[in-house]
Formats: sequence, C-alpha cells, structure tokens
Amino acid sequence: MGRIVALDIGRKRTGVALTDPLKIIASPLDTIPTHTVVPFLEKLLKENEIELIVVGYPLQMNNTPSEAVNYIKPVVKQIKKKFPNLPLEYADERFTSKLAMQAMIDGGMKKKDRQVKANVDKISASIILQSYLEGLNYK
Repeated sequence: MGRIVALDIGRKRTGVALTDPLKIIASPLDTIPTHTVVPFLEKLLKENEIELIVVGYPLQMNNTPSEAVNYIKPVVKQIKKKFPNLPLEYADERFTSKLAMQAMIDGGMKKKDRQVKANVDKISASIILQSYLEGLNYK
C-alpha cells in the first residue's frame, strides 16, 4: 500500500508530511528549503511507496487564489515534470499555520520551539494532509 505525501510550499521553506501505509494518520516529516523539493521527493520515493502528492493551495476567504500561488506554481510544475506518472492534488490550506501554532501550544511545546518556523511548516503540512484524508472519508 502506498503512502500520501503532503507539501506546504512556502517561498523559502516547504513543510513535508507523510501518511502511514494504511493512510490513516498524517505525521510531520521534515521542513526543507523550497528549492530542494524535487531532490527531496526523489529520495523519498526511493525509500517509500508514494501514490499521491497533496499540495496545500492557499485560498482567500472568498475562495480566490492568494498571492502565494505565484510561488507554488513553479514548484508544482517542476514536480509534475520530474514525476509525470505520480498524481498530484491540491488541498485548501487556509488557517493551517494558525492551527499548527495552536496544536503546538496544546501539545505543550515550549515557546522557544514554537518560534522555529520550520516546526510550524511541517505541522501545517500534516494538518493539510490529515484534512485531506478526512475529506476522503466523506466522499
């Protein structure tokens, strides 16, 4: 059984999350420099059976794409070019950074660790992925 990987692509950093083989739980995996997404995915694909990439898609409150889409599109284009047979889907990523911060607070993470943006990015990716998984259960 393949896993699903989620990417929370940012201008500088990208949060990465991965499901378990049964696709029940999304876990934060890593935060990487955005320019290294394709080589990171190459390595991840060698180590895991990945069946889908989910990319967080930033929408505004009126459901129109936000400005952040402009730096997500080139990365997605590179991914699609390098892995043409690997399906890629988008998932709404509104409020994931706020949810990630709250999850860190609720989990007892120290303030110093919560200020590390890399932690927020990978937890945001796991929230995007978990929301995607929950949406599958309602289809």
